[in-house]
Amino acid sequence: MKITLEKIKSNDENSSFSWMINPKLNDFYFWHLHPEFELIFIEAEAGTRHVGDHISKFKDYDFVLIGSNIPHLNFDFGIKTPYQKTVLHISTDFLQVFSDKTPELKGIKNLFENSKFGIAFGKELVLELGEKFKQVHRLPYFDQFIEIIRILNVLGESKDFKLLHTEVPKDAYNRKDQERLKNIFEFIDKNYQRKIELSEVAQLANLSNAAFCRYFKKMTKLSFTEFINHYKINHAKRLLLLDKNVSQVCYECGFESLSYFNRIFKKTTGENPLSFKKRY
Repeated sequence: MKITLEKIKSNDENSSFSWMINPKLNDFYFWHLHPEFELIFIEAEAGTRHVGDHISKFKDYDFVLIGSNIPHLNFDFGIKTPYQKTVLHISTDFLQVFSDKTPELKGIKNLFENSKFGIAFGKELVLELGEKFKQVHRLPYFDQFIEIIRILNVLGESKDFKLLHTEVPKDAYNRKDQERLKNIFEFIDKNYQRKIELSEVAQLANLSNAAFCRYFKKMTKLSFTEFINHYKINHAKRLLLLDKNVSQVCYECGFESLSYFNRIFKKTTGENPLSFKKRY
């Protein structure tokens, strides 16, 4: 199963949080991971929860906290009925607030510690926090911070939850790999609009070209070229959803020709860019 390391773009550099409100990617199979913690609330007639090795069905709602670098599938995949999805990504830097010297935040610290197993919250917490959580993104940044602390504290103090794994999912990266991949991915994010030479990223990772190719394939299940193309196509999807035209998106995403862009887009998604844009 191919896995993508997703780059989470913060809504603002002054915020520890990034929101996705109803992205509507139910036709897009996106098996991915990212360093950021993810708190997701989805309301739907039915859906699939796939986090690490855990796979189960949910009905009516799901409220889940996913730890750093735990592989997971987008929760709306395959849903054909109306649904509402709110996703909060929390920067790993945010955890620096929760030290052992701050006992008032012990519940939140334990919550993040347990998130490495994946946490599914129950009906009691959905009724108490669901509607509040959906509205937090509308608040000013400081008020968001305070409200998220409140929500996390309630989650951390509650017993209305279950862990999705008894052991940390085996695909989670260790700290050294996280830092190395973070540096590689930040480099890709800054330079994807030009041709990136393999030697550049290999040097960044302090590896030979051949060693880097083996390492990158092991970590992401994709070759470096495949990963670059997947990243560009994911970025292209976002631009198409902002109603930019196909030619503009092609060159903004670093493709040198429209025909190559169309070919890679269809190979990756199963449809051409214009069809994707019209469908949404």
